[in-house]
Amino acid sequence: MRQTFAFILPVVAAVALAACSASPSAVDYDKAAADALKNSFQARGIATLDRLEQDQANAACAAADISGQPVEEKLAKAIEEANMKTVKWPADGKFLGDWKQGEVIAQSGRGLTWTDDAKTVNGGNCYNCHQISKEEISFGTLGPSLYNYGKLRGVSNPNSPEAKAIVEYTWGKLWNARAYNACSQMPRVGHKGILDETQLKHVMALLLDPASPVNK
Repeated sequence: MRQTFAFILPVVAAVALAACSASPSAVDYDKAAADALKNSFQARGIATLDRLEQDQANAACAAADISGQPVEEKLAKAIEEANMKTVKWPADGKFLGDWKQGEVIAQSGRGLTWTDDAKTVNGGNCYNCHQISKEEISFGTLGPSLYNYGKLRGVSNPNSPEAKAIVEYTWGKLWNARAYNACSQMPRVGHKGILDETQLKHVMALLLDPASPVNK
């Protein structure tokens, strides 16, 4: 916190001094805040400064959050359409893997932090936001409960034509949640390379396989 203030105060002071000759605009304040934020971060290990790079969705949703107003509908649709184009479907056409491995991935929060080695296998950290299996008593509530995910959606056979729509939606949601909700806070685990295709298949099985504890 002290480090952040050390960067912020000089920047704010500079903006204030500039006000003697001309009143700073909202753009000036935004730039000052962005510069202060950028200067307070350091690249350490595998955690690089690309964390600070905003795409269209990040910028629009952050602005909407600050203003307290939702993203304009036309822009939201454009964001969703752009993100939908990033969804990569399984190369072999198979969506489900092993639910047991999916549970391990869902439990793991390792990877992508400066304390992790570059060879660390990323986890999905799914329980940080969702209830998934009945056996797990420690879970977050930022996202909806996923317990009985497949069962509640009538998926008795994930390979059946009847289940196709739900299976494809679930894959797309995991790959890039902003394809369905412009300002979704769910990590874009496929699009951002957090999980690979095989890992996603295992998480899919955890959610949709009738044999998974999720659907018991």
